[in-house]
Amino acid sequence: MAAPRGGSAGVNGHRIADESLLNDEKSMLANDPGGMLRATASAGAQVREAAALASEVDLSMLADEGRPRAVVVAGIGTAGLTGSILSTVAGPRCPVPIIGHRSAGVPGWVGAADVVIAVSASGRSPEALAAAEAAARRGARLVAIGNPGSDLEALAERARAPFIGVPRRAPARATLWGLTIPVLFAGRALGIAKLAEADIAETATRLDADAERCRPGADSFVNPAKELALGLAGSVPIVWGSSPLATVAARRFADTLAANARYPVMAGALGEAGRGRVGLLDGVFGGLAETTRDIFADPDDHDETLTRLRLVVFRDGGLNPEDDADEPVAVEERRADAIQTIADRRGVRCDVLTAEGGSTLERLASLVAVPDYASLYLALAHGLDPMAVPAISEMKELANPLPEGL
Repeated sequence: MAAPRGGSAGVNGHRIADESLLNDEKSMLANDPGGMLRATASAGAQVREAAALASEVDLSMLADEGRPRAVVVAGIGTAGLTGSILSTVAGPRCPVPIIGHRSAGVPGWVGAADVVIAVSASGRSPEALAAAEAAARRGARLVAIGNPGSDLEALAERARAPFIGVPRRAPARATLWGLTIPVLFAGRALGIAKLAEADIAETATRLDADAERCRPGADSFVNPAKELALGLAGSVPIVWGSSPLATVAARRFADTLAANARYPVMAGALGEAGRGRVGLLDGVFGGLAETTRDIFADPDDHDETLTRLRLVVFRDGGLNPEDDADEPVAVEERRADAIQTIADRRGVRCDVLTAEGGSTLERLASLVAVPDYASLYLALAHGLDPMAVPAISEMKELANPLPEGL
């Protein structure tokens, strides 16, 4: 096992991933003092609890004025991703534009004809608070989602807007489903997204099943998340989604890999990548690096002296190939087949995850659960605490210094 290194800024861990660390459950849990594995395993429970809490809130006022001109989902980080999820569930034929806003306030055009959904797991996010204040000031319909008893709830009360509480799980990136379900309830109340009770139940069940498959006690050779993590170890991951739904999952994986495992990641839509970024497979970390690989070497061995790309493709396939989507499913599938072929020709390793399930929400969950765990296992294989990220704390301290005298 590689000796741990201590950084000058309090960063500790191993430069080289150690598989043995992932087969010692007791040691793994000890290296996860913040309980990120436990929080991730609660995804199914989050769906059920969030649905129960959201159903208790009267959202009828959102629909009282009819269909809005636009819906703005304001939040940052994990909260910001919920806008993309609402857009995905609403589908390509949604009659209302759904805009994700990831900075303070709201777009300048927002007014009384629009709806603003302000989302913050802590209820203290400056971006969400500023968005809620701006929405109230401009007369837009507002719904706030966050931690009960927070500043965001107080602001919603002053604006006489509905507030949906989210049980606080730290950090916010472990609360994706607790934030997503209330946003979808708001979308359903507005008549722009379909969300059946069966969809919620099946999604929660799917997340429970994936938590069981990816549990810490399952060895690497039967645990898909540990297998994915070890495949990515030491690489520069590129994560591409074949469809809008798959792209949301790809961006979520990039976020968790960066935050939990501290890996630099490129993520996006495969269609866009095919216009330029696919050339990375020919570059110094792609095909040029792979020409130096020993063809007789164990494919799972890692050359610690050379960094290579590792491609992860999220495939959707769609619920119904006959649906009148923006892009035919057949085109998405051909594109995904093509990128796998191109990677194979250059020797670039490629992992493929395929969506499963009978609803858009469940299919999204099927692409998010295993990668969420993989990001944690990759961190633990490097001896990193996935919750404690010193650079994040330093960024907050340096960018938002306390006033003098406090």
